Amino acid sequence: MANKNGLAGKPYRHELKYIISEGEHKLLATRLKACLKQDYYASINGGEYFIRSLYFDDPFDSAVAEKADGVGSRDKFRIRIYNLSDSTIKLERKHKEGQYIKKDSVSLTREECDAVVRGNLACLLAKPEPFAKQVYGIFKSNYIRPKVIVDYEREPYVFPGEDVRITFDRNVRTAMRSTDLFNPNLVTYPVWDLRNCMILEVKFNESLPLYVQELLTVGSAEHTAASKYIFCRQYEF
Repeated sequence: MANKNGLAGKPYRHELKYIISEGEHKLLATRLKACLKQDYYASINGGEYFIRSLYFDDPFDSAVAEKADGVGSRDKFRIRIYNLSDSTIKLERKHKEGQYIKKDSVSLTREECDAVVRGNLACLLAKPEPFAKQVYGIFKSNYIRPKVIVDYEREPYVFPGEDVRITFDRNVRTAMRSTDLFNPNLVTYPVWDLRNCMILEVKFNESLPLYVQELLTVGSAEHTAASKYIFCRQYEF
């Protein structure tokens, strides 16, 4: 099993995912609002915000294949923006190691983002962060390119004392074979498997506090290992 401290001392975290109904969301959100806080960005945006991610993969769609094959140690790469703004642009790697996850990220300017999307990666070598240089090497050696855009709205709650983060993701949509990240009129399509439901994600470090577990108790929540990336790519195969 991998060292849970990960690279650069960053800890691995647990991640639990559930598919829940709109009714279950209403019940859970009412409980959470009474006990937990929303994160800063949600609190200044009416309780939720819009996320758009552009996911990358190699010519063999290894991220899709490794997920399907149950490979225990695997990576996903994406560029993520919020509310269609270029004020915060993150190039991220989400690494999964068994039951643990870890994220590494580097901030990009709009110009750097546009360059990376086009496959012009030299800007990553000019950045001071070691992770940017790692991404350059990985993308170059594996011919990694943009694959799919994933959109959704996120409603997040946090318990800072235990570094617990609980999110509800709704209205998951996809724009296949598009890289037009900042286009507010981008044509997207709903993910059929997630119609009339949403994804509940629970992230925490060592253990989930008992009272948070009790808050999240709901009858028919369906545990899932599937990712939004996989949900959105499945229509291509």
